[in-house]
Amino acid sequence: MADQIQYYGTGRRKSAIARVFLRPGSGNFTVNGKPFETYFVTEQQRASAKKPLALTETLATFDVVTTVNGGGVAAQADAVKMGAARALLEFNAELRKTLKAEGLLSRDSRIKERKKYGQKGARKRFQFSKR
Repeated sequence: MADQIQYYGTGRRKSAIARVFLRPGSGNFTVNGKPFETYFVTEQQRASAKKPLALTETLATFDVVTTVNGGGVAAQADAVKMGAARALLEFNAELRKTLKAEGLLSRDSRIKERKKYGQKGARKRFQFSKR
């Protein structure tokens, strides 16, 4: 089998992990084997996932193949965004300045806080009764 040219990037957000492969092509975008528009329902999710490609004007030059698992759909869209940005860096390191200026290369480290013992949740306490 001939070697296929592809650029790889991993993106993470909350508990969602995306593996993004950029392959030279016509601009097809698939997520977990489904068409992009079917997987990401809202326009906000679609815009978020395509942001690095739209910003660097490489939307029509690559076929994007992603596998995503964990988290919700919105977190998965953000994970795809980060993975695509990292894959673009692998393709062309000169794009770093534009991607970094938009904050696409920094990981959003906000995750769910764990539940503590003796409490109802992470912060919420059980109801206090004086009598």
